[in-house]
Amino acid sequence: MSSRSINSATVKITDVAAAAGVAPMTVSRVINTPERVSADTAQRVREAIERLGYVPNLIAGGLSSRRSRMIAAIVPTVASPMFSAPVQTFTDVLGEAGYHVMLGLSGYGQDGEDALIRAVLTRRPDGMLLTGASHSEAVRRLLRDAGVPVVEIWDTSDTPTDMLVGFDHAELGGAVADYFHAQGHTDFAVLAASDPRAAARREGFVRRVRQHGGHLVAERTLPAPSGIMDGRLALRDIAGDLGPRTALFGSSDNVAFGVITEAMRLGIAVPQRLAVCGFGDFEISRSSEPPFTTVSVDGAEMGRVAAANLLARMRGATVPHRVLVPFRIICRASA
Repeated sequence: MSSRSINSATVKITDVAAAAGVAPMTVSRVINTPERVSADTAQRVREAIERLGYVPNLIAGGLSSRRSRMIAAIVPTVASPMFSAPVQTFTDVLGEAGYHVMLGLSGYGQDGEDALIRAVLTRRPDGMLLTGASHSEAVRRLLRDAGVPVVEIWDTSDTPTDMLVGFDHAELGGAVADYFHAQGHTDFAVLAASDPRAAARREGFVRRVRQHGGHLVAERTLPAPSGIMDGRLALRDIAGDLGPRTALFGSSDNVAFGVITEAMRLGIAVPQRLAVCGFGDFEISRSSEPPFTTVSVDGAEMGRVAAANLLARMRGATVPHRVLVPFRIICRASA
């Protein structure tokens, strides 16, 4: 069948089936449940779709099958690289299974997330990815009533909404305090953004510092998301509080880089007088001068597990309610 003989606006699923040498049901499966079709057959059908210019009515198909083939992923921002790795892997895995991921940006306020989740649910997604496990009770009730599988990432909770793949931020902050303490530090400072996850890292850090008998010389809350300039301004503000040897934990690598940049301007030696640890293991932590110590979380693995568990839940399989991914402190020249 030639693409010239049929106007793309009038191409039917039966035309695609004839061109690919398969049944119309097979074409439907390639569009809606590609995992049920062999790779060779799926490729042949997709080539026929492309050649004929067939545009499937996904909305009608979704209404009739109660499946939209769409997954909603909601993150606070794309300005921070810490969310890019899990979202990219999540999108890739779901794409291979025939799903499209719709990305929504909620910001760091509760109202923004609530409104976005409500709006997304009207599009009837087959599943959702949410950042964090702290949501309003109204949203939790809404998600339960909708019956949509939900996976939460980048956090931990004993009572996730549905499924969770993340890590313990307070435990991470405590691990950084342990690391500094093992190096003999007794004076500490922390610069943390105001969002709940950064606040948990700060609280875990401060709690462990006090358990070790350390002295917290400075603590500042920064706007979320925090950038390089926030780190510079914060260090400028607390420079007079620093002791002869202070260990500082920044809530992100951007903040840590800002601290190191400002320390150089102020003549504060790193790490001799100011040891610095960031969070995220962004490229900037490796390319900074000096390269600085940071905490790495395997975001790609987080996204992969989140996608795999969500796909399993949508197939009706039983999956763990909570999966924790590891983090590790990467020691470099700043601490």
